Amino acid sequence: MYLQSRIWTYGLFMVACLCCSSLLIDASNPVTNPEEVKALWAIKSSLIDPCGNLSDWDQGDPCTSNWTGVFCYNTSLDDGYLHVQRLLLLRMNLSGNLSPELGRLSKLKILGFMWNNISGSIPKEIGSIASLELLLLNGNQLTGPLPEELGYLPNMDRIQIDQNQISGPLPKSFANLNKTKHFHMNNNLISGKIPPELSRLPSLVHFLLDNNNLSGYLPEEFFKLPNLEILQLDNNNFNGTRIPANYSKMPKLLKLSLRNCSLQGPIPDFSQIRSLLYLDLSSNQLKGTIPRDRYSKNITTILLSHNRLTGAVPSNLSVSVLPELQRLSIANNSLNGSVPSSIWQKRTLSGMGKLTVELQYNKLSNINFTSNSSIPPNVTVGLKGNPLCRDSNLARFCESETEDKNYSQNPTNTTSVCPAQACPPPYEYSPTSPVDCFCALPLFVGYRLKSPGFSDFRPYRYKFEVFLTSRLELSLYQLYIDSFTWEEGPRLGMHLKFFPVYDAENNTHVFNGSEIQRIFDIFTSWKIHNPDMFGPYEFISFSLMGFQKDDDANSPSSGLSKGTLVGLVLGTIAVAVTLSAIVTLLIMRMHVGKYHSLSRKHRLFSVFSFQQ
Repeated sequence: MYLQSRIWTYGLFMVACLCCSSLLIDASNPVTNPEEVKALWAIKSSLIDPCGNLSDWDQGDPCTSNWTGVFCYNTSLDDGYLHVQRLLLLRMNLSGNLSPELGRLSKLKILGFMWNNISGSIPKEIGSIASLELLLLNGNQLTGPLPEELGYLPNMDRIQIDQNQISGPLPKSFANLNKTKHFHMNNNLISGKIPPELSRLPSLVHFLLDNNNLSGYLPEEFFKLPNLEILQLDNNNFNGTRIPANYSKMPKLLKLSLRNCSLQGPIPDFSQIRSLLYLDLSSNQLKGTIPRDRYSKNITTILLSHNRLTGAVPSNLSVSVLPELQRLSIANNSLNGSVPSSIWQKRTLSGMGKLTVELQYNKLSNINFTSNSSIPPNVTVGLKGNPLCRDSNLARFCESETEDKNYSQNPTNTTSVCPAQACPPPYEYSPTSPVDCFCALPLFVGYRLKSPGFSDFRPYRYKFEVFLTSRLELSLYQLYIDSFTWEEGPRLGMHLKFFPVYDAENNTHVFNGSEIQRIFDIFTSWKIHNPDMFGPYEFISFSLMGFQKDDDANSPSSGLSKGTLVGLVLGTIAVAVTLSAIVTLLIMRMHVGKYHSLSRKHRLFSVFSFQQ
């Protein structure tokens, strides 16, 4: 009996010690906050995942098991747990609904479900995530109104919910978003008036609500916004109201786009906005003459077509006054008199690209030059539908509509001198590499300029390449613009290819995982602050053919750090030791049972001998 007691006491002591050691290891290797783990499971259960992109959400811990799209802080917070910092589920063919449990990700900074098929409404519980900075829900099928609770997020920088079916009014609570710089809500069903309270937003830079059902009037208070650069409200119905004269006083305005908004009255004088690059007031009911005051010398685009404008074409639209002008559209009005040739004279000396002048369907009677050869080759002029087209010398300008055949650009074959068989798919020759026939695996990025300040990208292409590679800390030759196309908006879509650095010593032909992670983080954190002329951007897609997320601990789908890997090893050791203790205890129990059996046999044998 004494031996049995000692064995059991010893076994229990070993188990207790090993369990304590396991707890100590767990304490030094924190795992994800349990509330957030439950929230992630609820989020997954509310989604439909036909491609199985979230299949690894059933394996291990979110922050230490590399769950797809889950990115955690590198260290534990005050509660001793790891927390989810970013939830990015970009273009994963997800449908279903957004779970209210999203509100339990209390330390989240970026919430992104871009380019999926998610329906239902935006959960009001998101409004409880005080740390949230980026709300990225664009490109889905979300419906219902915008929750008032979103207006109480103190750290919100960007609300990006465009290209959904969101309805109802803009919440007045949005006036509390003092840190928000970007409202991207275009292409929805948002209705009602723009709350004048939004004019109190001190940080607002981009206000994009084109293609909605807004009505009422344009808030005059908006001109007081000190940092507003883009105001884009095309294709809404403001019921015949006028453009507030105060809009001509916005100090930092780069782009004003009010196309097809049922606006009436005169065109304000915009000469005081020295930074204005793009003005679109087309397809309204504007009357009166075109202001003769000078526009910004940097303006690239003036669109006043499809209105009720009268009078002459003013000389302030000449290339000598507006040297950066790319497109002037004053077609479909009632302008009369002569066309001043100063609009395009000396264009060849300006050093800029193509100029398109649209004057169709007015009442213009002549052009004040004697020969049509005075129009430079890089200028396109459309005159169809004017009385002056009776002059046979102007027939070539009156036959068809103005059209820019270079509206888009497709990839060009720059590798025909390289042997095709030496660069098997998915590898490609880098068209811009300083090394001839450098064969590498490119990184594909879908990119779109949402509200550019120009009409022709070609003169700005090199500047864009320099800007983007510098922000990504890449060499200029690593970027190749495979194609670009103007889309409805107008917005400029691009297919970009990034190639790894040529490394002859290590014979490198692919990006390593950490470099892919770094580039991905810059794009998805919206750390690229575009220069004025490029405007805000959209991140459409990101892929590397043949790349697997488990190839490197720092891949775009990874949340692992060195500390986490150490923790995993220690945790594995703790589990192994604990299992060994249990096995040891079972073996000891078997020995105790065997001892009892032998003792009983010995006693029985002794009794039998004595009786004999």
